[in-house]
Amino acid sequence: MALKEQIEGDIKKAMLAKNQGELLALRAVKSLILLAETEKGAKAELDKDTEIKLLTKAAKQRRESAEIFGQQNRPELQEKELLELEVIERYMPQQLSEEELSSKVKEIIQQVGAKSPAEMGKVIGAVNKALAGQADGKAISEMVKKLLA
Repeated sequence: MALKEQIEGDIKKAMLAKNQGELLALRAVKSLILLAETEKGAKAELDKDTEIKLLTKAAKQRRESAEIFGQQNRPELQEKELLELEVIERYMPQQLSEEELSSKVKEIIQQVGAKSPAEMGKVIGAVNKALAGQADGKAISEMVKKLLA
């Protein structure tokens, strides 16, 4: 089942359950999908990689907003963002643990043949491509930096 169809079904369920927080998050994701589908040069149906990129971007935005609202002592807005983040993460691939991420990054470093921190960009590009949506970009960057140091 395509992500769009799954989201539409879950929107109906959230409406019936009168779950406003979940409904808001689902509509935001559906909006992102519709915008991506109507972009100039876009295909009618989004592929899996594009869907993952959209979800990753939305999750990152919610995470950063929640962090900012926490710093500004706005718990009601932080809670709203965290709820939306939780809903979005349901549709993303399973996130890797730190140990799994470390082992995957080590494998990719060996495949690429990187030896120094100067080759960090090349490694991060390969890791991002291989682990699309399975790990946060910040976590990947920190792990690569740690392993190449």
